[in-house]
Amino acid sequence: RGEVRVLGRPARAWPAGEPARLRVLIPQQAYVFTGTLRENLLYLCPDGAPPEAVSASAEAVGLTGLADRLGGLDAVVDPAVLSQGERQLIALARAHLSPAPVVLLDEATCHLDPVAEERAERAFAERPGTVITVAHRISSARRADRVLVMDGVHAVCGSHDELLDRSGLYRDLVGHWQTVRV
Repeated sequence: RGEVRVLGRPARAWPAGEPARLRVLIPQQAYVFTGTLRENLLYLCPDGAPPEAVSASAEAVGLTGLADRLGGLDAVVDPAVLSQGERQLIALARAHLSPAPVVLLDEATCHLDPVAEERAERAFAERPGTVITVAHRISSARRADRVLVMDGVHAVCGSHDELLDRSGLYRDLVGHWQTVRV
């Protein structure tokens, strides 16, 4: 048994409502609203953020090319004309900019190409705090410090290499993924 701690305190010790400011979830179907790109990025920053921080998060996750094509950070965004991958990039930059110390990415890069996915994952690895990534791509597992493989009630945790040695299920998943990708 273990204990979940956030910023050094047991998760259950935080006052009601406080956990909401401590975490951010980016799901597979990324939410983008009609408004400026800057407004979309600042959505999870109740106290705002300096322009340099907004630009740095956009750069870190690989959003600057899209931002330029849209007309800059102050251009109005119409979510209906964006691809799923473009919406994911905006949501990823929003989460990266967020002050929340815990980020949960639930298939949040599944519509990105492998290069963009790796860039976004590396940006979050360099960001202060904890990142939990739910993914079905083995490439994400290879980049993770720790991987948790769950099969019903059984769970095994370790690095990619450790799980190749210790988990038959993980070996099967890696083998299946490599077979499908070939």
